[in-house]
Amino acid sequence: MVRMPPIATPATLSTTERRTAAPPWLVMLLVCAGQFLVILDVSVVNVALPAMRTGLGLSELGLQWIVNAYVITFAGFMLLGGRAADLFGRKRIFVLGLALFTVASLAGGLAQEPWQLIAARTIQGVGAAVLSPATLTILTTSFPAGPARTKAIATWTAVGAGGGAVGGLVGGVLTEYLSWRWVLLINVPVGALVLIGAVLWLTESRQDTGRRLDVPGALLVTGGLGLVAYGIVQTETDGWTSAAALVPLAAGLVVLAAFLAVEARAKAPLMPLGLFRLRSVSSANAAMMLAGAAMFSMWYFLSLYAQNVLAYTPLEAGLSFIPHSLSIVLGSKIAPRLMNRMDAKSLAVGGAVISACGMVWQGTMDADGTYLGTILGPGILMALGAGLTATPVASIATSGADPADQGLVSGLINTSRQMGGALGLSVLSTVAASRIAGGHGRAALADGYGLAFHVGSVVLLGSILLMILALPRRQADVAQN
Repeated sequence: MVRMPPIATPATLSTTERRTAAPPWLVMLLVCAGQFLVILDVSVVNVALPAMRTGLGLSELGLQWIVNAYVITFAGFMLLGGRAADLFGRKRIFVLGLALFTVASLAGGLAQEPWQLIAARTIQGVGAAVLSPATLTILTTSFPAGPARTKAIATWTAVGAGGGAVGGLVGGVLTEYLSWRWVLLINVPVGALVLIGAVLWLTESRQDTGRRLDVPGALLVTGGLGLVAYGIVQTETDGWTSAAALVPLAAGLVVLAAFLAVEARAKAPLMPLGLFRLRSVSSANAAMMLAGAAMFSMWYFLSLYAQNVLAYTPLEAGLSFIPHSLSIVLGSKIAPRLMNRMDAKSLAVGGAVISACGMVWQGTMDADGTYLGTILGPGILMALGAGLTATPVASIATSGADPADQGLVSGLINTSRQMGGALGLSVLSTVAASRIAGGHGRAALADGYGLAFHVGSVVLLGSILLMILALPRRQADVAQN
């Protein structure tokens, strides 16, 4: 599940092009519908992956690009999308992002070749990155500060959590009774209705500022991550010393180095590097990237295991993940209350330990696994731990930053999680494919997926050690770092 970062909305924001304001409930409905579609599409494809593979002839490793193409562009362009909404108008960017997302969904649903589907998912990710930040800024400029705005943001957050939680079930129903294409095509009529409503009833607002867009930064970080992920994937078939793997890996690292150079010189950088001098920001983002690398792939491998090894139908797979979804929502909801009784660092470490235990347990899966013994127990632990970890880590990251940078730091922590997830999926998929290639049948598949969970637990252990050693514990520590 993915929760979008809060975007800073100072009181100095001015509004223009005001028309008769739409009823608050209608603004809420339109904005939350857009956010729901964006978050839903992170998880809805997981249950449909085996059907996509059969329908388009995708390879085992090629499946990950259906997920990664969306996640990498979503993460790489998210901060750019938030700034574009402030500069060019929230309504205008909302409409643009939703239109791009809807058209890409149509193209993906009609794809006849693997590259067409991956290209559509890439464009979907760009549309989502443009759309999602605008949804929150529209809410915060449409509702007055106080209880009304707090309630609006709480509803927006709950809708986002719901989109991630029901993704598996929605994907299973659509794949089972229609086809895998409908996990994408369903966005088209919904997106069209929301687009019409946005054009007719949303009012325009923008921020009075002379800051510019860092388009080169967004292109470089997205391209660099994509090249690194591609190089990792190539190691499975060609080895770590082959040119097919080393060239994209080296190119990706060069592009990421160029990104850092551009950010250091840019007048309005996408990622202000000075923020990473703060211990709270740098340690929390590093820990979140490692945690994302381990946790993000959980739904991916569980869906493949349930359908490819245990022979679940897409609907059965979607239904089997409901307790997992409820667990991650529960963890996210109780984390703020637990932070009133214990420090954020201890909660983050505890949550990650719970998740790591679940991953170790999940890694023992075999071809004769059962739902109660193999999927339910470890899945609940992994999901609950993920929900408990994200909030305190984000809290530590933002608590050490200047109030004017709160929205940006929140965006960075979410971007780190998504980028870590994309790279982690590439690594763990390669690990799983290497083990699967050495065997035959369902036993080999279960062995490969299990190894991915065990390697993921090691990565998560690295995140836990980093949290223990580097995260500030007390509020005073955060303020002084």
